[in-house]
Amino acid sequence: MLEIVQLPVLNDNYIYILHEPIGNQTAVVDPSLAGPVLDALNDKGWRLNYIFNTHHHHDHIGGNLELKQQTGCRIIASAFDKHRIPGIDRTVEHGDKINLGEETFEIFATPGHTNGHIVYYCESSKALFCGDTLFSLGCGRLFEGTAEQMWNSLQLIKALPESTRIYCAHEYTKANGNFALTIEADNPALQRRLEEVATLVARNQPTVPSTLSQELSTNPFLREQCVAVQETLGMLDQEPVDVFARIRQLKDRF
Repeated sequence: MLEIVQLPVLNDNYIYILHEPIGNQTAVVDPSLAGPVLDALNDKGWRLNYIFNTHHHHDHIGGNLELKQQTGCRIIASAFDKHRIPGIDRTVEHGDKINLGEETFEIFATPGHTNGHIVYYCESSKALFCGDTLFSLGCGRLFEGTAEQMWNSLQLIKALPESTRIYCAHEYTKANGNFALTIEADNPALQRRLEEVATLVARNQPTVPSTLSQELSTNPFLREQCVAVQETLGMLDQEPVDVFARIRQLKDRF
């Protein structure tokens, strides 16, 4: 079972340090900064073996080269981003598997936010490190990909076990929840979720990870086939991908 350290950095980013105790190996997911990672590694007495990057944006790779220089770790990222992320040691594609000690991660290609976006799924630890593809109560903006690509990417995530914990890369839940209410105001699960979020925010505690079960019952970007959502949008019985695209358009203007 992975030991996971969650580091809040910048305005709203999360860096995740993953430690597998049996093999005594450690990885960091999307290190925007090196300093907080090095401090946490020192506190724990861990040696960094790998960087797992989900995509090429600077707030996910900004600490890569310093960490590599300081620790000798290896950088793993999408083959699509081999010319966009400096210092890559191993490229991966959809369906590939990588090991961290005794734990195995499956790679899913999830284009939409960027064309080279990937996510890392560890079945045994019930953990998905999804970068900017899926957020708590939201999903990533379509900077490079299409709505159809993002919708297809989210279908891969929706098919995972509902107990999967969703370790996304940003603390956007409160703002995403305000938008979600405009799509499905009468959803009692969403109302309960926002009460929980308000309590966590008031305590200065993170609202992530969530679980896939929570997202399926509250996240409008995973509920495009819900009749209540379609009725709100005036899109009853229309194609799910078109409903999703409309939700994304509305969120972009929110």
